[in-house]
Amino acid sequence: MITSIATFRQVLKLSFQIFDGHHQILSFPINYIVIHQNRKPRHDGNLLFLNSYFCANYKSFLESPIKISALAITLNEAHNIDRYIKSLWFVDEIIIVDSYSTDDTVALASKHEKVTVYQHKFEDFSTQRNFAISKAKNEWVTFFDLDEEITQAVANEILEISKNPKSIAYFIKRDYHFMGKRIKYSGLQSDYIIRFFNKNHCTYNSNLVHETIDAKGKTEKLIHSLPHHAYKTFDHFTGKFHQYSELQAKMLYDKRMKPNLFHFLFRPCYRFWHQYLIQLGFLDGKEGFILAYVSAFSVFKRYVNLWSLYRKID
Repeated sequence: MITSIATFRQVLKLSFQIFDGHHQILSFPINYIVIHQNRKPRHDGNLLFLNSYFCANYKSFLESPIKISALAITLNEAHNIDRYIKSLWFVDEIIIVDSYSTDDTVALASKHEKVTVYQHKFEDFSTQRNFAISKAKNEWVTFFDLDEEITQAVANEILEISKNPKSIAYFIKRDYHFMGKRIKYSGLQSDYIIRFFNKNHCTYNSNLVHETIDAKGKTEKLIHSLPHHAYKTFDHFTGKFHQYSELQAKMLYDKRMKPNLFHFLFRPCYRFWHQYLIQLGFLDGKEGFILAYVSAFSVFKRYVNLWSLYRKID
């Protein structure tokens, strides 16, 4: 019989499952305790107290000894912000760097106790992300996008790792969803990105778009994957690519690259056939074709934007 909180904690470390539904509150596969809605407990007294204590405070059993800051950059994310913040129950603070949203993003975020909002003019993605890192009070941070779904499994794995980190940054595999469909190919088979890291050893590089973290030390991969609901509508998809093309053109302009016929003709064609055939985009059906086609057009638009910069055309 379990007679103390200390023993109960040891049992928890052996094996447990937590369910949010009403029918099954707590279930141990070992024979210490089984408590369900319609079953009587095998023991009374202290056991009932311990079960009630655990159900009311189970998150405290999972809390990390290392405090974690959650960071995010936003622009008109009112439709995502509440879900995002609620999924970060395991962090100590949440930093939102907003690019002067015109919807209710800031108002909705500010209602939450752990959230601090900074409004910062958008220059490029790397600058915006590094600004957010500078505002974190804790060494360990998460940096998820708002269209990424932080599942319970991902949260628990981060908590477990944070008890004794062996690396300075952790990659997570993203499961890409496009217009409601899970995309399994199209070059997205191995979409790994750093989302949990020690800010003292990691910064975002100088890329204006498609920025990545420069991790100065050992990195590892998380076991669980991250659903990524990137584009829910076609207009959202094309709008993002217009923004990315503009920033990529600026990067090329800063490097003094001048576009020629090769860039206008060959590069877009190569992008389409490489993504659609070599990277198996055709296995993703019509969504795979759309992704390859718009991706190719974004390459073409990148060099049109670059040409416009040299011609001083707005």
